[in-house]
Amino acid sequence: MAVTSMLAVNIGNTVTKIGLYQHDTLVSKWTVTTPATITVSEVQTILMNFFASLQREQKRGQHLKKNQHQDGSENQSFISGNTKTSDVSAGEADFGQLNIQGSIIASVAPPITKAWVSALTMECGRTPLQVGPGLKTGIRLGYSDPSELGADRIAEMIGARDLFGSPLVVVNLETTTTFEVIDKNGEFVGGIIAPGLESSAKGLSAAAAKLPVVDLKAPTTVIGKSTRAAMQSGVVLGEVARIDGLVSYIWQELGYKTKVIAAGADAKLIKVLSQTVTDTVDNLTLHGLKVLFDRNTK
Repeated sequence: MAVTSMLAVNIGNTVTKIGLYQHDTLVSKWTVTTPATITVSEVQTILMNFFASLQREQKRGQHLKKNQHQDGSENQSFISGNTKTSDVSAGEADFGQLNIQGSIIASVAPPITKAWVSALTMECGRTPLQVGPGLKTGIRLGYSDPSELGADRIAEMIGARDLFGSPLVVVNLETTTTFEVIDKNGEFVGGIIAPGLESSAKGLSAAAAKLPVVDLKAPTTVIGKSTRAAMQSGVVLGEVARIDGLVSYIWQELGYKTKVIAAGADAKLIKVLSQTVTDTVDNLTLHGLKVLFDRNTK
C-alpha cells in the first residue's frame, strides 16, 4: 500500500530540517539547531512541538475558512491573532491524527543519529530509513569509496536529478559549498567541497582581530570603500567567482555544458550575481529524501 504521509529529516552540521509530506506535497517544514548531543526524549519534544505547530496551523485554517464572509473577505479578529480556537500545546499534539506512516533520515552528525532513529521509531511505529549503504538510490555513485559521500549530498543529487534531469551541476550553499556533478548519462561522477559563505566570513573575522563580522549581502561596488564593503566583496563576490570558475572547469572536464542549480540558504543571493547558475530550488534535500523514501518503499 502506498504511503500517503511521511517525515523527511535532514540532520546537518548546523541545523536540522524536518519536512512533513502528504502524498507528494511538502505541507510543513521545521528547522531547529543541531546540538552536539541529544537524548531520545529531547528529539520527541522537538517532534511534538513540530506536530503541535502544524495542528495549530490546521486549526487556524479551519477557523479562517469558517469565518470567511460571503464576499470572500476574512475575519480580521482571526488575522490579528485574537482567537484562541487554535491553541494547541506540545503536550496536546495528536500524533496519531497525522497518520504518519514512515520516515527517512539523512544525517552528517553521527553522535545524535541514534536518538533520532529511536524517537522516530517510537512515534511512527517503524524504523526510519537511513541514507547510506544498503539504500537503493537509483544512481551510480562515482566515488572510489561511496561510504565517504555525505548522506545530505546523496539526497541533494537525487532531488535535483528528479526535478531537472541531467546533465547537471548542483551547488548547495550551506555550512560548506558543495558541487555535485551528474553527467549526461544521469550518473554522479564526483564533486567539490569548499568553505561556505558564512564559514568564510567567520574565518576572516576569527583570523584578524580588527576585521568585523559582516552581513552576507552583495556590495554595491566591487572595490570596497570601507572594511565591511571590502570584506563583503571578497566573501560574496569571491564566492560567485569561485562558483562560476569551478563550473567552467567542470564543463571543460566533462566536454559539455550543463544546467547549474543552486540550493541552500544563500542560493538566491548567488543566482542574481552568477553567470552560470540557471535556477534555484528550495527544500532540495528534503525533496531528495522523499524521492529516496518512495524508491525504497514501493
